[in-house]
Amino acid sequence: MIQITLPDGSVKDFQSGSTPMDVAISISEGFARNVISALFNNKTVETTTPLTENGTLTLFTFNDVEGKKTFWHSSAHVLAQAITSFYPNVKLTIGPAIENGYYYDVDLGDNVISDKDFNDIEQKMLELARGKYEFKMREVSKEDALNFYKSQNNQYKVELIENLTDGEITFCDHSDFTDLCRGGHIPNTGLIKAVKVMSVAGAYWRGDEKNNQLTRVYGISFPKQKMLIEYLELLEEAKKRDHRKLGKELELFAFSAKVGQGLPLWLPKGAALRDRLEQFLKKAQKKAGYEMVMTHIGQKELYVTSGHYEKYGEDSFQPIRTPKDGEEFFLKPMNCPHHCEIYNNKPYSYKELPKRFAEFGTVYRYEQSGELHGLTRVRGFTQDDAHIFCTPDQLDKEFKDVIDLVLYVFKSLGFEDFTAQVSLRDKENKEKYIGSDENWEKAENAILNATKEKGLNYVVEYGEAAFYGPKLDFMVKDALGRSWQLGTIQVDYNLPERFDLNYKGADNQLHRPVMIHRAPFGSMERFIAVLLEHTGGKFPLWLIPEQVIILPISEKYQKYAENVLHLVENSEIRALVDDRNEKTGRKIRDAELNKIPFMLIVGEQEEKDGTVSVRKQGEGDLGAFTVNEFISFLNKEINSTLEQF
Repeated sequence: MIQITLPDGSVKDFQSGSTPMDVAISISEGFARNVISALFNNKTVETTTPLTENGTLTLFTFNDVEGKKTFWHSSAHVLAQAITSFYPNVKLTIGPAIENGYYYDVDLGDNVISDKDFNDIEQKMLELARGKYEFKMREVSKEDALNFYKSQNNQYKVELIENLTDGEITFCDHSDFTDLCRGGHIPNTGLIKAVKVMSVAGAYWRGDEKNNQLTRVYGISFPKQKMLIEYLELLEEAKKRDHRKLGKELELFAFSAKVGQGLPLWLPKGAALRDRLEQFLKKAQKKAGYEMVMTHIGQKELYVTSGHYEKYGEDSFQPIRTPKDGEEFFLKPMNCPHHCEIYNNKPYSYKELPKRFAEFGTVYRYEQSGELHGLTRVRGFTQDDAHIFCTPDQLDKEFKDVIDLVLYVFKSLGFEDFTAQVSLRDKENKEKYIGSDENWEKAENAILNATKEKGLNYVVEYGEAAFYGPKLDFMVKDALGRSWQLGTIQVDYNLPERFDLNYKGADNQLHRPVMIHRAPFGSMERFIAVLLEHTGGKFPLWLIPEQVIILPISEKYQKYAENVLHLVENSEIRALVDDRNEKTGRKIRDAELNKIPFMLIVGEQEEKDGTVSVRKQGEGDLGAFTVNEFISFLNKEINSTLEQF
């Protein structure tokens, strides 16, 4: 007998050789019908894998992230088989699951796959799925695996196998199809009921431009046709909310080929929006004791000292060489080394700590042109950066205070669905990081303890830490259920050592401060992109570029409209007058399309009574208000959407 521990802590006895599916059936036959994959002792296994030792078992359905990964990885095998049926000489490479669906990279030789071929591939996939072919894993010797793919003249699989160790190589078989695979599949192809080939793109083998260019075929699949329909509807809504489309329509930002890729130009409305976000955070930071600083580009030696040059030198722009021999500067890739030098500008006593230096600092990183995407992936961006230098005893409180600040930002901007991710270093691959094990353990424990004590819903991810320290990232879900990383807090014992930072303690000796890196927005560009897509351009009332538009029904009431404008602007309400020679209905439609929250319609009756007819975007008429009544009403609306820090 073996003992199987389930996620709820319960322990059950089973015959040795029982499978995860046997365990699922023992729980509930209805539940078992939905189980598609499993995790045994932290290793992904099939539901048919015999269990021969005691261990912890987690069962997954399609509703679980791990279940989706298994479902989509299995579907990638079926996609590869379908492609092979149309292109027998194709060379298969890799086909992983991704956040939404999967892809398979293939070398088609002189052949081409276009959207005209998508339907044929989909129909072939469904035909294969209906065969209900079982996914079966088998171990293969390195020699046999190499011979198999050499016989197919597939240099890509040969290269992968050459980097593997004999005894850890497995093939997956289904139907008459075989693929190199480490495992993790659904029971059989019959679970795949709906498929869609989404797109094709070029991709270099192993992401290296020096290697052959392959064809990457993207797809997605579901256990029900209804799920596919709902997903495609969601994609259509996402297209409407695309920040690039909305940014152009709302005249927020633009790009110019002459200026350069990945360098956004902020238009007047966009610049004003950014300024309001900055002022919002600066106000909160001032209350929390932050001091604003400013920095510029830096010498190469600065980033060598910090470690950024070693870790990110290739992702930086090429150095700027001055006429002075050997003098090199870099466009600033990070703000933290500069803030370390600001701290080093004078000696500090423990009584003067913590010091909190904040900066809306623009940084530059060289991203490959193929990876640039609107505002979410750019080459120049502004971080709402701050660095806190504190004593070890102050670390816990300071870290929790930063969590409070991040939560205040999210709540004020309508991000209510989020999880926290504690990103720790990969303990098996320590060469990626700087600093001692002792410092890393102290930093990781500080983050874990503060996160638990604040009651955050969090997950732990190994290998996702910054090179100088662990971090707490906030994963925010938008209105369409997509997850974005916004806001980060990091604990750092290493940069204070590299920059020889210190303070004089109560014992009159020099001690090393702890450094907290934090950015509630992350970057202004990315944050605004996500906010645009989350709100569909309907920003919170306190933030939106134009809160009110005044619509005179004819030229006769233009002067009264201007008087109303002056009154509301004197109350710091952002407004404008639509004085175009258009019918009122057209003006209302345009205001709706431009997502202006309130329309004030003025005509003969309004001028006579000293009132305005108020219309709310998306809701319709609210009735007549005096101007003062409307100002009071609007201020209450604004305050209801802006939390107090």
